[in-house]
Amino acid sequence: MKISYNWLKQFIHLDWEADKTAELLTDLGLEVESVETFESVKGGLKGIVVGHVLECEQHPNADRLKLTKVDIGAAEPLQIVCGAPNVAAGQKVPVATIGTTLYDDKGEAWQIKKGKIRGEESFGMICAEDELGLGKSHDGIMVLDESLEPGTLCAELFKVENDVVFEIGLTPNRADAMSHHGVARDLKAGLLQKEISQELITPSVSSFHVDNRTLRMEVDVKDKELCPRYCGISISGVKVQESPDWIKNRLKAIGITPKNNIVDITNYVIHELGQPLHAFDANKISGNKVVVKTLEKGTKFTTLDEVERELHEDDLMICDADKPLCIAGVLGGENSGVTENTTNIFLESAYFNPVSVRKTAKRHNLNTDASFRFERGIDINNTRYALLRAALLIKEVAGGTISSDAEDFYPKKFEDFQVFLTFEKVNSLIGQNIPTDTIKSILSSLEIKINNVTETGIGLTIPSYRVDVQREVDVIEEILRVYGYNNIAFTQKLNASIASTSKFEDHKLQNVVGNQLAALGFYEILANSLTTPKYMELSNDNKSTFDVTMLNPLSNDLSVMRQSMLFSGLEALSYNINRRSGSLKFFEFGKTYHNYESGRIENKHLSILITGDQHSESWRLKNEKSDFFFLKGIINITLERLGLDIPKSEPVTSDVFSEGLNYKLKKKKIVSFGIVNKRILKHFDIKQEVLYADFEWDAIIELAKEQHVSFSEISKFPEVKRDLALLVDKSTSFEEIYNLAKNSEKSLLKDVNLFDVYEGDKLPEGKKSYAVSFTLQDEKKTLTDKQIDKVMRKLQGSFEHQLGATLR
Repeated sequence: MKISYNWLKQFIHLDWEADKTAELLTDLGLEVESVETFESVKGGLKGIVVGHVLECEQHPNADRLKLTKVDIGAAEPLQIVCGAPNVAAGQKVPVATIGTTLYDDKGEAWQIKKGKIRGEESFGMICAEDELGLGKSHDGIMVLDESLEPGTLCAELFKVENDVVFEIGLTPNRADAMSHHGVARDLKAGLLQKEISQELITPSVSSFHVDNRTLRMEVDVKDKELCPRYCGISISGVKVQESPDWIKNRLKAIGITPKNNIVDITNYVIHELGQPLHAFDANKISGNKVVVKTLEKGTKFTTLDEVERELHEDDLMICDADKPLCIAGVLGGENSGVTENTTNIFLESAYFNPVSVRKTAKRHNLNTDASFRFERGIDINNTRYALLRAALLIKEVAGGTISSDAEDFYPKKFEDFQVFLTFEKVNSLIGQNIPTDTIKSILSSLEIKINNVTETGIGLTIPSYRVDVQREVDVIEEILRVYGYNNIAFTQKLNASIASTSKFEDHKLQNVVGNQLAALGFYEILANSLTTPKYMELSNDNKSTFDVTMLNPLSNDLSVMRQSMLFSGLEALSYNINRRSGSLKFFEFGKTYHNYESGRIENKHLSILITGDQHSESWRLKNEKSDFFFLKGIINITLERLGLDIPKSEPVTSDVFSEGLNYKLKKKKIVSFGIVNKRILKHFDIKQEVLYADFEWDAIIELAKEQHVSFSEISKFPEVKRDLALLVDKSTSFEEIYNLAKNSEKSLLKDVNLFDVYEGDKLPEGKKSYAVSFTLQDEKKTLTDKQIDKVMRKLQGSFEHQLGATLR
């Protein structure tokens, strides 16, 4: 939010430097993120002076150029070449001197330099109004009043306004500070703590009076819950034209482009007082009747941005006797606003339900200055005052007469919040004893009414504009921010307690696994739990559940909670692949959300995504593509790191994989992994193979708690390795060989490893060759050749009889 310092000074007389004021605002909780300068004319007309054209002759070398002598109040007149058709001797004109910076219509700067034009020297430039930023005309140079003295600074002549603009990072709870008046109110309280007493100047509306009652509008509020207060007034005979400079400069300083005097005043008041207003062309209101109500679902309505929208049955609308005119609190209609032909207006000032406005604005993807304020909660007691303030400004700037009473629909008055503040609670939360008189002074400076004071605390009434202050702790926060966080003393002693926690806490196991994966070259990602319902159509895995939908989604693409970790991960892969990063290894800890008939359930997962090469490019390594077995190895060492045994695998049933496996331990599925189906990858425009693993993290935590780590002494006796080249059926897996070997020799066999697989035309049809190594060790003595040969014959016999294997 932008705040003009000059505008702020209309409410509180302050001659501080801007940086000092910015510091105080930040201390008060209105964090100033940047401080910028503003000039009503870009460049501030620096270097532009009044010149008197003494001579004007035809340029000797150009038909369309003139050679002039111009007096700018210096010792000698300047020779200036000018191409304007209206330049003539005797004129008073604006002159840009050497070194002056001017700006083109795109805001690009360029500098006036001494030069030669068609052989004649030129020492400046006689300017048109568009070259100075004073208008749009370029028909010729500006001709100034003849009475002006040469050398007069044009910055003084045209009253260039210089301002300082604060960019405030306003937090959502500070609805009271969404205006210059609100910021000035906070600034006054902060100054009082520095023993600087300032009066808060509020614009007077005492001169308001009704001129006639010839254009009365009947107001009928059908929905009192969504519109607790509605005010309106009619003004006849206005003249829609350009706003005066003082209004335009205020609006331009905070980044608003002026349109016309009526619209500019509504914008002026919203940023002055924080109350949104809307001006209707009264001649376009059928039946002289304003009706506030909801309409049927699907009703078509075209807004000011020329977009036709379908209304929701909960959208509150401002209508006349026949048609809708405006989406209440959000945006006006295309055919009801003020135009250059408008002569009569109906001015609206209302309080709309914040939740209703927010839902409507999000539903139609609209964000306006009005909705921004209504959503956060405005001051319901400021509604009529802001209306009268705007009406008086319109009379002053656009003429016209007040042609109706100020209608004020307010059937049920809002009661201010009552809070009892205890001194003990103040001191315990702040951590420092603040004198009672200081507390009372701060509360009074914030316009919080003190009803009674006892030994234990204070009874308070919170003003209506502080919609975020409803509890005792909220009041304490107000006291602290005005007292000053920097004024709270810190002790040198630090007290801390050490909690006894299990090593199997979720976050600890996440750190263990996360550190291991990071050491293996993985990057952790954190995806949004909100996603599009379209992703659920890519898989049949979650067809038995319903979407967990958002009641008030940010957009259609973020309207449901995710039921799978895969799709958000593929979004991250696709984003990086499209930026020429094709070798990726990601992991994510997150949740999925499911809506069963029995109720909603959240499940914790660890997902792993791999694509591209196994390692980064290097001259030392021969790179290989990541494949299914690389993924399986990552999964195995992850489970081993958690102390879990590698379970027996079984084929995966999920249709997100083209091929894959499930691991189950104690009848619990702990991980599904495999190659992602190309049909799914195509949806994300991914053309390379993607490997995916989905760990059931909740089940893994429970199983990890049951594991007991045992330690054994390292054997003093050597290991022995023997190899076998086995000719087996193509259907035989290494897992079968591994399990058979382990079951055949349980005491001496320590490890079984597959180091080569051969399938070629030199082998019998339907056969393949496995080269398998066996590690043998006796932990009590050194193995003899006799023992080793015995074990190997035993293993060979098992393979021959049970698997039909033969030695090559």
